[in-house]
Amino acid sequence: MTPEQIAAAAEALFQAERQSRQIGLLSLQHPGMTLDEAYAVQAALVARKEAFGARRIGWKIGLTSRAMQQALNIATPDSGVLTDDMRFATGEVIPHGRFIQPRVEAEIAFIMRAPLRGPVTRDEVLAATAYVAPALEILDTRILRADPATGRARIITDTVSDNAANAGIVLGEQRHSVDTFDLRRVGAIVFRDGVVEETGLGAGVLNDPVTGILWLVHRLAHYGQGIAAGEILLSGSFIRPIEAPPGSRFEADFGTFGQVEIAFEKV
Repeated sequence: MTPEQIAAAAEALFQAERQSRQIGLLSLQHPGMTLDEAYAVQAALVARKEAFGARRIGWKIGLTSRAMQQALNIATPDSGVLTDDMRFATGEVIPHGRFIQPRVEAEIAFIMRAPLRGPVTRDEVLAATAYVAPALEILDTRILRADPATGRARIITDTVSDNAANAGIVLGEQRHSVDTFDLRRVGAIVFRDGVVEETGLGAGVLNDPVTGILWLVHRLAHYGQGIAAGEILLSGSFIRPIEAPPGSRFEADFGTFGQVEIAFEKV
């Protein structure tokens, strides 16, 4: 992709989010699009959002589970940027029309006390973590899930360009030292409208949520970037994404680790 094509793709995604509509698959418009080019579109999109007033508050890691990687025929996670306009309080009701096709996932969030950059070890990730907390991630897509003419589904370059389908973050009120729990065994029961939809354990994230953070630091190093102190890191979902239609209410019960709730306004 040329610099002009990257800028045009980022602008199309920015306007799609502002206008609550979807654009066509970038992977069809640019068949040879690489992951590096997709991350360049994402970076340009985030820069456009920042110029419009958004403030960067962290990162999300996606496609960490084996099931989701097989569904997209990939062997690596992806990442996106969290901004302050994505943050919601637990128990909040999200206004109708705020998102296009929202879905919800359960995750463990890491809040950092110190920066991380370059090749780091697991122990260094733990030492740099101020605390961990239960979280929900809200996904959305500014790109069609499938092309209506061909039926072709979006692929990893579409998702990465679209800021890894990033839309919202909901933190629970509980805070824990990173060594208080075995994060591989921290799990959640996720209810939609009082019905259990998904359950999972932290081990579903690359066998250890900390491994997700390690992957993110190393990926950022590839682009000369790093993690700043105070940033929120969503380590990856350990459940399948759950559709969030208008009027739905979600409760994630992490047991002694905490609880998170979010609701979507009725039409």
